[in-house]
Amino acid sequence: MKLGMFMMPLHPPGRNATETLAEDREAFLLADRLGYCEGFVGEHVTDLAENVTSCLMFLASLAHETKNIVLGSGTINMPNSHPAAIAAQVAMLDHILKGRFIMGISPGGLMSDAEVFGNYQKNRNAMFVESINMVLKIWESEGPMDLQGEFFKVSTRQTAIPEIGQGLILKPYQRPHPRVVGTAVAPFSAGVTEMAKRGWQPISANFLMPPWVKSHWPKYVEGRAAVDAKADPSEWRVAKSIFVADDEKTAQRYGKTAEGPYHFYFKQLTRKLVGGGRANLFKLDQSQPDSEITPEYVTDKLVIAGTVDSVVEQLLAFREEIGDFGTLLYACHDWKDPALGKRSMELMATEVMPRVNAAIAKEKQ
Repeated sequence: MKLGMFMMPLHPPGRNATETLAEDREAFLLADRLGYCEGFVGEHVTDLAENVTSCLMFLASLAHETKNIVLGSGTINMPNSHPAAIAAQVAMLDHILKGRFIMGISPGGLMSDAEVFGNYQKNRNAMFVESINMVLKIWESEGPMDLQGEFFKVSTRQTAIPEIGQGLILKPYQRPHPRVVGTAVAPFSAGVTEMAKRGWQPISANFLMPPWVKSHWPKYVEGRAAVDAKADPSEWRVAKSIFVADDEKTAQRYGKTAEGPYHFYFKQLTRKLVGGGRANLFKLDQSQPDSEITPEYVTDKLVIAGTVDSVVEQLLAFREEIGDFGTLLYACHDWKDPALGKRSMELMATEVMPRVNAAIAKEKQ
């Protein structure tokens, strides 16, 4: 099992943005030094708690300071930008990174972003599909473009001068295009099946109850089978909120209680998702009242916290519950205590994962 990271850059909105952006960059640089294989970062325009406003700009800032980690958009919220802008910006970043890039895409989940971009009451799933289809067609095109859709138009036919390059859009470094991944949130997600049919790979979100995470694999298998392809567990990425400490008392205090940033994260998330009608994501029994979906309840259910030995045991139990998968994405949280945040990432890479992988290898003998 590989170790990567997924940053939904959620910080207390009162924190200074200069400081939190520097902290988020430092987490990526640390991950690169520790050998994390991939690092994804999200984006939102209308949320002071998540102040990475462009994941592509953020990743570009890391391009020449990282060496090995593959950088991923986690995700580009497709309805909120024009397909031509997305195609051009992704292609440029892919060249800067010389292919060390994964393209994560989604319809976007923050309703205030949808409102500010004018698509709050539109069919954002349809916009998402049209947008990515246009991006792929732009990269396939050898001449002036003339793409007409319900939501977007991409045309350079009237003004193109192909012999000097005008009217054409840069193609990516990776051909035909970077690997495409999508974050899976809904239980038994039909979107996972559709992604699988197109050769795209899923990331199961870190804020889902384990049975809903488990439900994604059969949907992926279904989609691959529909195109006569075999699904491999190595293609499945699963994100998880994890805190590793040198002692159990610190692990529980920082990882589970209101004194730590994990509780803050789920306090923010439950407010957004429960208020937006997505309380089902946090329920094992759908008859459970929304009033019981508290930050304390969700943090206790969804955060793995403990010493190295404890976290290894909990991760193996989690894998036993949901099934085999290829990459564990360590979910990054605010560094309320930078020393503890860095130490957790270090212990995860140097102590936890070697023991987890040794146990998996022994199991397969």
